[in-house]
Amino acid sequence: MSVTSYDGFTVARTNLKAILDTARAGRLVTVTRGPDVSAVVSAVRLRQFLAATVASRARVVFEDGACVVFIPGLAVAAEASTFEEAITETLEGLRDYAQDWDSHLADAPNHAENWGLVNLMRLSDDDQLRAWLLADQ
Repeated sequence: MSVTSYDGFTVARTNLKAILDTARAGRLVTVTRGPDVSAVVSAVRLRQFLAATVASRARVVFEDGACVVFIPGLAVAAEASTFEEAITETLEGLRDYAQDWDSHLADAPNHAENWGLVNLMRLSDDDQLRAWLLADQ
């Protein structure tokens, strides 16, 4: 499989249209800057991949007239009087988690592995995120 590579920021900037066209076509593009190599990929394809590979693991419990949605291993939970309200609150909690991940959780050992989840949230609209959350229900 061929990979299109650009060595250096200046070369990549000069070829930005080609980089974006290649990524849109589903092919990988890399840009090397010093010791770092970054990948450029289609956001649509990355979102589809993350949605297929990052499990929501959401659990729903109905108890004492309330609906509770929680995600084991993640500090996101919601309780409401209806299933739909609990799902909506969970989605808000996931969006808040993504903001917290950016500001301070990304480097925490127990949160660093949630990169895929956070990027799935960034790349998904509310309907896509809801469908992903409910996929196992």
